[in-house]
Amino acid sequence: MHSDIRVCESWSDRHDRPVYTLTTRCPECGGNAVNSAPAPYDPTDRYGEYRRALKQRAQE
Repeated sequence: MHSDIRVCESWSDRHDRPVYTLTTRCPECGGNAVNSAPAPYDPTDRYGEYRRALKQRAQE
């Protein structure tokens, strides 16, 4: 699944809120706009356990 809605790639640095658009450029700053949809969930992900363990270690 791929979303047509895009968000400014550097919104956290340049804007005080996410800026959404349907084009490939941010309407406010002219920067790149990227897909705003999250990655699809895959229940057969063989490396999910390791990724979650690394994420948990990084938070500690």
